[in-house]
Amino acid sequence: MAAPSRIAGKIHKWLALVLAVPFLFWFVSGLFFAIAPIERVRSEHMVAEQPPVPISMADAAAGLQRLHSAGAQPGEKIEFRSLLGRPVALVSGGEARPRLYDLESGRQLSPIPQALAVRIAERDHSGDQRAVSVSLVEEESTEYRGALPAWRVGFDDGANRALYVAADTGAVAARRSTLWRTFDFLWSLHIMDFKNHEDFNTPLLIITTAFGLLVIVTGFIMFPSRLGFTSWRRRRKAARARGQAAPAE
Repeated sequence: MAAPSRIAGKIHKWLALVLAVPFLFWFVSGLFFAIAPIERVRSEHMVAEQPPVPISMADAAAGLQRLHSAGAQPGEKIEFRSLLGRPVALVSGGEARPRLYDLESGRQLSPIPQALAVRIAERDHSGDQRAVSVSLVEEESTEYRGALPAWRVGFDDGANRALYVAADTGAVAARRSTLWRTFDFLWSLHIMDFKNHEDFNTPLLIITTAFGLLVIVTGFIMFPSRLGFTSWRRRRKAARARGQAAPAE
């Protein structure tokens, strides 16, 4: 075996041994990502149908007049929505937190109370499941990085599902389940961000990928000798040399 092939063989063997664990992470997680439907990971199949409630221009104008009369602060953006079948207006802009108003009464709804968050989550969740736990979330976590504060509403539906309802907007900002948590855990292994589960530019991932590339390159260098091509060429050269030496004798 030629010297380059021997050196490549040693590098290939020891690097492959060291990288066996991250390679296993990549292949197992990649297989899971390919098998698990992303719609089920996001619990989109458990979102209840809620037909939109039309809001006429006259009702919208009257609602805005009520907000003005009630002393609502102006904003850069006003969005009309329906919340539990009632027309609402979401006023936002600048650094201020969004404000949610009931257009029919002019009353500010945000930050929404716990009872209203539970009703929103139960209406969003398909089926007749009722909430079994409610807690206020004020800090980001690996499970939720959306708008804060938010209400975490849990359901005992066999999937340990939890819906996050943003306190300022009343919107369901995220849906989490056992399947999603499994996906997120495997994603953290895949990108090697074991803390935040979101950074795929970590030094560990870059170094491991570079070493993985080196394993492939050394494998290509070893390829001819492993197939016997190098020894075949050596034997051929020796036979040719013997053939050229025979007439001289």
